[in-house]
Amino acid sequence: MPAAFPLIDNARLADGRTVRLTLERGAIAAIEPMDGLRHGPSAPNALDLHGALVLPALFDGHLHLDKTLSGLPWLPHGAGPDRTSRIENDKKILPYLPISTRERAGNLIRRCVAHGTGFLRSHVDIDTHCRLDRLHGVLQAREDHAEYADVQLVAFPQSGVIRDPGTLELLEEAVKEGADLVGGMDPCIIDRDPAGQLDGIFGIADRHGVGIDIHLHETGELGLFSLQEICRRAKALDLRGKVTISHGFCLGTIAESSALAAAELMAESGVMLATHGAAKWPLPPLALLREHGVTVFAGNDDVRDTWSPYGTGDVLARAALIGWRADYRRDDQLGHAFDLVTTSAARAFGVADHGIAVGKRADFFTVQAENLQEAVASHPPRGWVFKGGRAVACDGKAL
Repeated sequence: MPAAFPLIDNARLADGRTVRLTLERGAIAAIEPMDGLRHGPSAPNALDLHGALVLPALFDGHLHLDKTLSGLPWLPHGAGPDRTSRIENDKKILPYLPISTRERAGNLIRRCVAHGTGFLRSHVDIDTHCRLDRLHGVLQAREDHAEYADVQLVAFPQSGVIRDPGTLELLEEAVKEGADLVGGMDPCIIDRDPAGQLDGIFGIADRHGVGIDIHLHETGELGLFSLQEICRRAKALDLRGKVTISHGFCLGTIAESSALAAAELMAESGVMLATHGAAKWPLPPLALLREHGVTVFAGNDDVRDTWSPYGTGDVLARAALIGWRADYRRDDQLGHAFDLVTTSAARAFGVADHGIAVGKRADFFTVQAENLQEAVASHPPRGWVFKGGRAVACDGKAL
């Protein structure tokens, strides 16, 4: 169970100050220099961090809680190398696992929390095969862990909406039952009807006032076409800051001039990018997108699930991996990698009170690192993790 500590002493901030944090009503009420306190170096009722670095809570902007195998014995990967094989493999495996969606999702939420993650966005499969079953399980897991993390859910039509008639109606029902965003999937390749898919999901978002997060694996000019269609609809419906393209592999596989035009279009329409640094495709031009004002954030994507055996749930390690792929070496670049899972992600999630400052939510974690840059580069084990002013994890385990 989460534990309350009203005072946090000897907390070292990213700017080098060693301070006391006073926590009240789930927020940071005061930040005072330790050497200026009159009653000694540490109060009896305080949690003494002994100089550990305190950083704001992490965001995992893209994962799949319903697919995880967390809590199960090792299960060899059974799908083929293509996306269609993995989709079909899900239908063969997920309904017959001995642990429920609720329990597996809860296991992964706690694992992410123990790594310092306070906010997650999970895509949840919706189709005429599983209907809303997986959504119900993840909704239950979200409720079970409401004190540990904020969880956004995307109603994700992995099998398409045109080629799987009835899915659009299920997506609308999913939004009514608690999904925060409506998703999409490769409108040209999956449905072979980009207008049909995009008009359908944008219509749901417009009717219910929810966000959109579309998987776009399509590469080259085909993917660029889909990206342009997404941006056009986002602009027409005034959905600035509410539409995300996940992966956007096309951005790394088109000519530089085309990527520049795409960055300008995304910035103009307020469409964001979620990346996970996939190894198979060139990385989207993160610096270019950032320079043009596109909100770019990151997530783990698959964490030991039916699509991939890899992953620990540590999104700080994922930021380091993306930084490594982008050849981030300078301190300012490592700061950009951290931004992918903190400040920019907070903007994408619509969280305005994120950060270590008076009045901000008391969502943070501790780590033994000299500074923020070392925390990203070496991502050491996390110490304490706080959510809403209460300790929710310590030394790699949820409380």
